[in-house]
Amino acid sequence: MCKGAIFDMDGLLLDTEKVYQEIWKELAEEYDIVLVDTFAREISGTNGVRMWKIIEKHYGIPDGSVLAGECMRRVRQKLKLEVSKKTGVDEVLKYFREKGFKIAVASSSEKEQIESNLSLAGIRDWFDIVVSGSEVAHGKPAPDIFLLAAEKIGCPPEECYVFEDSENGIRAGYAAGCKTIMVPDLFEPTDEVRQMCTKVLGSLREMIL
Repeated sequence: MCKGAIFDMDGLLLDTEKVYQEIWKELAEEYDIVLVDTFAREISGTNGVRMWKIIEKHYGIPDGSVLAGECMRRVRQKLKLEVSKKTGVDEVLKYFREKGFKIAVASSSEKEQIESNLSLAGIRDWFDIVVSGSEVAHGKPAPDIFLLAAEKIGCPPEECYVFEDSENGIRAGYAAGCKTIMVPDLFEPTDEVRQMCTKVLGSLREMIL
């Protein structure tokens, strides 16, 4: 019986992943390059060194950290005023709270951005803890962030659901030993990733139907 529910944020709780991809395309135009279709799939859910390496490969630059910082700066500007929730967010959080679950957010975004987004969306109070990618040595698809979230809410990983929209996130949850549930946002899962999922849902609302 699962006792913990750990949620990704961008593209899963909040309709913010598309904002990141809009900025990446904007930056690509400024660098006079065309991003291939695999870029969004590769970078979604990542942070730190892994993200920088992906940027360096696709943008042809020596230091991806600089462009990552500029992307985050522009995203912060866009998300200062409004953050849209994905379908079923309030219902699923209420459902888990009433079932007595401990609830966490585990996002690759910066801690300050996570707190700002959740507060602006009016859902911060549902969560017992918030974990950011900067708190672990290795970002998704490594399991570190979900292992830390499970530890912080006091639940063994195998007793936790992990909700994710990205392949990198599902790989991380699966590697952590959690029960992974995918709600695809930008991309449908590959057959390989689908086999790592306990369920694949059309929206968070389907979890309680």
